[in-house]
Amino acid sequence: MDIRTIKLYLHLSDSLHFARTAQAMHVSPSTLSRAMQRLEEEVGAQLFQRDNRSVTLTSAGVEYRHFAELTLDHWGKLKTKIDPKQDLLRGRLNLYCSVTAAYSHLPGLLDRFRREHPLVEIALTTGDAANAVNEIRHNRADIAIAALPDPFPDNLHFAKIDDIPLSIIAPNFRCQVQTLLTESYIPWDRLPFIMPEHGPGRKRIDNWFKVLGLTPNIYAQVSGQEAITSMVALGCGVSIIPEVVLNNSPVRDRIQLLSSPIAIPAFELGCCCREKRISEPVISAFLDAI
Repeated sequence: MDIRTIKLYLHLSDSLHFARTAQAMHVSPSTLSRAMQRLEEEVGAQLFQRDNRSVTLTSAGVEYRHFAELTLDHWGKLKTKIDPKQDLLRGRLNLYCSVTAAYSHLPGLLDRFRREHPLVEIALTTGDAANAVNEIRHNRADIAIAALPDPFPDNLHFAKIDDIPLSIIAPNFRCQVQTLLTESYIPWDRLPFIMPEHGPGRKRIDNWFKVLGLTPNIYAQVSGQEAITSMVALGCGVSIIPEVVLNNSPVRDRIQLLSSPIAIPAFELGCCCREKRISEPVISAFLDAI
């Protein structure tokens, strides 16, 4: 049993998918399978229940996961304690954020953090902001920049960094959507809406229609606010997005803002991590940089 095997096990215990863990941890599926077989032999119990369709944790696997999490935590603290250069923080920080956040908010945070802790390795993954909280819950990221979800999980920590207003966007050139917008009143229930697949953005739009007492005419459900903005810029429909996404979009000159008949609550943007990990040196130092 070694630290590398423990890391492989913890990732697999969250993903419950051998191919996905193998890809994320940069090992072959056969190497991962052999490592888990050796681990089960050392523990003396079956940790995973496997069949052709699924992977699940056994009761022994659940117990071992608690042990593995504590072991990895103690290992990190031990390395920090015995490091002869304790005044210089070392380690690796796995960050997750949207492409827009990588333009708008992450540069300032990273600049401050790197000035204080130049030896910490930064590993950045970008993707749909709606997936940020799940990246933390599944241990694929240490810290994620995310909109505060409602409800917020009790086992996570959220450090606010900004308020993000939301706006209704529409194409500003001649197209079928533009024709609807020239009517004497805006027919919100007939406008083709481009919706986020899930997450806080989807809840904002669903609540907006609910308050108006209308049923949305859904043109498409899309992953990622940047992709939604591009579809609006192509004349496919309208949507409600964070203003920061539009401000950093290369297609903003093809988009106009529409006035909302009701107020749209802003997003609280912040850095999210597991509550039990906020005392870890690298994570604590990054939170301090906020």
